[in-house]
This record gives sequence, C-alpha cells and structure tokens, in this order.
Amino acid sequence: MTRGGTGIAGRHRDNGQVTGTRINPSILAADFVNMQAELARIAAADFVHVDVMDNHFVPNLTFGPQMVERIQATSPVPLDVHLMIDDPDRWAPGYAELGAASVTFHLEAAADPVALARRLRAIGSRAGVAVKPGTPADSLHELLDEFDQILVMTVEPGFGGQSFMPETMPKLRALADAARRRGSAVWLQVDGGISASTIAQAAEAGADTFVAGSAVFGADDPGSAIAALRDQAASVHRH
Repeated sequence: MTRGGTGIAGRHRDNGQVTGTRINPSILAADFVNMQAELARIAAADFVHVDVMDNHFVPNLTFGPQMVERIQATSPVPLDVHLMIDDPDRWAPGYAELGAASVTFHLEAAADPVALARRLRAIGSRAGVAVKPGTPADSLHELLDEFDQILVMTVEPGFGGQSFMPETMPKLRALADAARRRGSAVWLQVDGGISASTIAQAAEAGADTFVAGSAVFGADDPGSAIAALRDQAASVHRH
C-alpha cells in the first residue's frame, strides 16, 4: 500500500478527488464483527481513521497492533492511525512499521514530539500530532514543518458519537493562519461530531482533513455520504 505524502497526493489526482479535501471515516462507528465488509463500504474514502485507545490515556479500550495489521491487510484505502495512548514515544513507531500511511500521537502524551515525528517519517509514515479540546496549540505554530498533520480534536477523545465542540474553532483557525504565514503544507484535521451540519464550519476555520464516523457508516450509502461531505468542504475552500 502506498505510503508517504507524495504517493498519497498522487492518489488524489488519479481518482479525480479534490486535492486538499480528505474524508477519513472512523471505524469506531463500524460494525467490528464485519470489519472487512465495512471497509469495503468506504472504498471511496481517502483514508480509514483507526482509533487506538489504551484505557489509560483515554477511558476506553479498542485494539492494538494485531488488529491494525489486519485492517492494513484488508483496507481498500490507506490507514490514518490515531493513537490515544500513553508513551507514544515507545509505541508509535511500531504502527508506522506495520505500514500505516499516517500515524498521529497526542501532544499531551509525548515526551519529545519533534523527535517522535522525525522517527515516524524516517520509517515511512506521515507524522501527525493531536491536541485535545482544552490543550493550547500555540507551541505548534513554530513547529509546523515538523509534522505532516495536526489533529484538532473537536470532542473529548475516547468515545465516538459525541457532539461537535465549536469552541475549538479559534484554535484551528490560528493554526491555519500560522500555516498560511509560513507557507506550510501541513494538513489540518478535525475529529469529533463531523457531519453534514458541522463540516462547513470546520472547513471555514481551516480544516482540510475530516474524520467522520456515524455520518458515513450510519448512512445507507456510505459512498454517497463521503462524496457529499467532500463536496461541502471543497465548496467552502473554493470561496
């Protein structure tokens, strides 16, 4: 499976998607018992968002490397792994070594975020850093080039199905402004409560990569839901 920024960008051009607007369905909203069939339903997505929770950093437990490796082997789209775990400095490189296209760890949990991001990139993965709703992101403004993606959580991490928190938008907007000033190519991702009623607000604040769970997996036609969300975000970016 293609990894790294160049291959993924090429994939967007090849299949006619709007470059710079990505929809990553979260498998937290999928039927875990029928995971392979669920992955096939989102073949039109840009990535599949895989939430790894350890019951320490967040009060929930999902799965670890073995499950991620199986998803990697069966997914029709690249993996966007989101590590909601303690000690990512130790554990995150293993997910990159599995072949995940993107690995995101939390700023709050990492001992040395820059060193970890560089290690992930050296392995061949895109390196992302995430911040909880209450975590300031100002310290990242001067470090944008060290990361391929910054994830602004728009809900408290740990559970699916929560409501979008609009109070996180000023933080996202400040990151987008910093990226424009620096000419940074960093992707700005949002995760939590993203749906047809909230995606435009996040896009207007500067997001270009959107994690959507029930809005995609809960739809009768996930492919159409993905296309509709992508079109909504792209329309904001064009204006």
